[in-house]
Amino acid sequence: MSVASRSDFRHGRWHRRWLGPIFGLVCCAATCSGVIVLAILLGSIVAAALSGPPDHPWYAFSAQVSELWGLIRRLAQSTQSSSDPTIAGFKVGIVGSLWLLGLVAVVGIPVGVAAGVYLEEYARPGRIRSFIQTNIANLAGVPSIVYGILGLALFVRAFGMKAVAMGPSLLAGVLTLSLLILPIIVLTTQEALRAVPQSLRQAAIGLGATRWQVVSGHVLPSALPGIMTGTILGLSRAIGETAPLLMVGAAGSLLRLPRGPLDRYTALPVEIYKYARLPNQGFQTVAAGGILILVAMLLTMNAIAIVIRNRYRRYY
Repeated sequence: MSVASRSDFRHGRWHRRWLGPIFGLVCCAATCSGVIVLAILLGSIVAAALSGPPDHPWYAFSAQVSELWGLIRRLAQSTQSSSDPTIAGFKVGIVGSLWLLGLVAVVGIPVGVAAGVYLEEYARPGRIRSFIQTNIANLAGVPSIVYGILGLALFVRAFGMKAVAMGPSLLAGVLTLSLLILPIIVLTTQEALRAVPQSLRQAAIGLGATRWQVVSGHVLPSALPGIMTGTILGLSRAIGETAPLLMVGAAGSLLRLPRGPLDRYTALPVEIYKYARLPNQGFQTVAAGGILILVAMLLTMNAIAIVIRNRYRRYY
């Protein structure tokens, strides 16, 4: 130990030198452990999708990859909901999830972004704004099953008013998931707007721009990458939810594709949950294949969002 190190240790100043590196090592260990756990989880899902029945033989790696690709294609193209795992599939669930994703984006994203812009750029500081802000932050942490109960009472049953009740339709599921992701989109929109330098607003106002011109022409384009991140996080949560859809009446098995917002529907997570509960070992393979399809959809969404976000960052 050097003279400086002995002096630091003697006077109790050792933590100034060593606390930072120790904290960095702890953070690195936490990151590595998280990556390892995710890799093990994904590997176990792939292994379950390749395993098949208990007496199914294992092949070489190339044969396993080919078999996995064939399994995913069959599951994505089959509309059967059968007691035979060899003909069961997820086509109806995939189409239903795409319906949900598209309609939730149309309903939830404009409302959430508009609410975030109003609270951050237009609303005056005060008790009302603080009350709304606190409740939005609290709603972001509410369990999804609570939104399912709300959707059941508000949209499916309409508090007993049959004339306006939607029943277990696709539109009821869309509105329920829109409520679920709304606090996330509002909060991330506000954070993205706060990240825009205040000098940009002051320069535009100094040149004679109105509040609308400042927000629409300067602030929103600069905050768009952050807003895109928030919307993708919200949509990713919505597409993977099961509990609220079960509460509002998503069908566990459906043979007909939905043709409109008022049709009955099912979703990919609901079908995965249904197959995972069945005792037949073959259905565990089907459920694992459905999980891989869901993961592929999420990765595709995130990749598209990253491309759009990087493009806007380059322009603004």
